[in-house]
Amino acid sequence: MTGAGGPQRTDARGARRSASASAVLRAVLDDGPIARSTIARRTGLSAAAVTGHTADLTRLGLLREFPEAEPRRSVGRPHVPVGLDTGRHVVGALHLAVHHATVALLDIRGNVLAQHEEPHDGLPPEDLLARAAEILDDLLLGHAPDREPLGLGFATGGWVDRDSGTVVDHPLLGWRDVPVRDLLTASTGLTVAVDGHARSLVHAEQLFGHPRARESVVQLFTGNVVDAAFATGAVVHHGPRSAAGAVAHLPVDDSTEPCRCGRTGCLEATVSEATLARNAGVSFPELLALATNGETAAVRLFQDRARLIGQAAALLLDVLNPAVLVLVDRSVAQVPGCLPAIRDEVRARSRTCAEPAETVVATSFPGTELATAGGAVLLDILYDDPLGPLLTHLSHAS
Repeated sequence: MTGAGGPQRTDARGARRSASASAVLRAVLDDGPIARSTIARRTGLSAAAVTGHTADLTRLGLLREFPEAEPRRSVGRPHVPVGLDTGRHVVGALHLAVHHATVALLDIRGNVLAQHEEPHDGLPPEDLLARAAEILDDLLLGHAPDREPLGLGFATGGWVDRDSGTVVDHPLLGWRDVPVRDLLTASTGLTVAVDGHARSLVHAEQLFGHPRARESVVQLFTGNVVDAAFATGAVVHHGPRSAAGAVAHLPVDDSTEPCRCGRTGCLEATVSEATLARNAGVSFPELLALATNGETAAVRLFQDRARLIGQAAALLLDVLNPAVLVLVDRSVAQVPGCLPAIRDEVRARSRTCAEPAETVVATSFPGTELATAGGAVLLDILYDDPLGPLLTHLSHAS
């Protein structure tokens, strides 16, 4: 849920009803198409409650009936399964990286239907967000003309206050106290939800990704921005003004890299994509392409960096002891030896992680992690409160 200006539940009774509907929707997400009787067994809800909720969710365009996988041989009422209706709605997504914006469309299962990457160096916030709104409109017209947009999710690094919809501080962009939700709502006319990208990707893992993320999870995001997020059960920790996850200034052993904070050896300054590219003397995309193709010196640079990332991973594992730590880093999926190097460092340093190969994993969304981060901001609200204002205002308008 979001704070003032975002979708909210209205009363305790409505909250209980939507919580039950959420359980039904999540059961269908996990196992659908699925019979209503099976949903009742797995959620502990009565058959009547499940029937009512599936009717509501079907009316809202989230579920639809599917034909039975096999004809029934027994007598009695047929068990018509229900599954997600992925063709009715679409979710807009905007992720803001240091040098480019990713604008995308997702269905309610989290699949990326279309995405566009737009360079933005030097654009002020108002112009950048207005341009992103124009690209979103083009994507909707070109790829989803017959779908109903549920809203727009926005994610970025730095300090993002979900409740106020504000980027409080993003030093690499030079943004401070930018009212992103208000600006995007004005330019798109859509419901807009805002969050940090690491927290959003925790929600994505819990909804669509690694099954152990639902127990407890740490997400470590290492790009130009380096930050983290963690959750216990379904609860992602935000902290006051959503400031949790600031790991950019964790110390790194033997690093003398100068940091904007005035010290040396901070994690972000040491392992950021910008630092690696500067040290290599080429752009980061060029360096990544060289390493992906097996160029020895480039591979070595990424593997050395991976060991430094492993230091931070080991520390987070020991402090938070999650069931799984998820790495979001382009080199992990593309450069040979990076993930093993991180796991080796964890094995050498962590006192709590007995099985790094099982605990330290790559993101479930390689190649679409930025689009997924934006979309998951809104999809988390949908699955948390499917009978709430996010959808009911659409049904009233139709």
